[in-house]
Amino acid sequence: MTTHRTVEIKQNYEIVAWKWMRYSAITLIPLMWAHVLIQDILVGAHQITLDYVVKRWSMIGWQIYDILLLGFAFAHGMNGLRQIMVDHIHGRRARMLFGWVIFLAWVVITLIGGVAIISAAQKHLAAFN
Repeated sequence: MTTHRTVEIKQNYEIVAWKWMRYSAITLIPLMWAHVLIQDILVGAHQITLDYVVKRWSMIGWQIYDILLLGFAFAHGMNGLRQIMVDHIHGRRARMLFGWVIFLAWVVITLIGGVAIISAAQKHLAAFN
């Protein structure tokens, strides 16, 4: 007779970060390939000008798309940086502090990028009107 034991894994920051790394990678794959297909193959890198970017960012769908691409790619990279930090910084408090610094940097830079995406097209279009 075989006995089955259930192992309960306590959800902590490391487990959540591990899951987030996988979720962001799964989300990044279609976002990145669609970006490459549209920008490099269909439009062509030589056709991308400031006017093209402004027209593209004047549509809410593209704004959301680019903000998601920025947020997920940057989160994926920052989580990778956090993993490297775990390997090289010893001491629980130092790791926790550095982890929070990385998280806050991700939030601030993603917000700055999102605001730039949203406001750049609006300001540029307003200049032409």
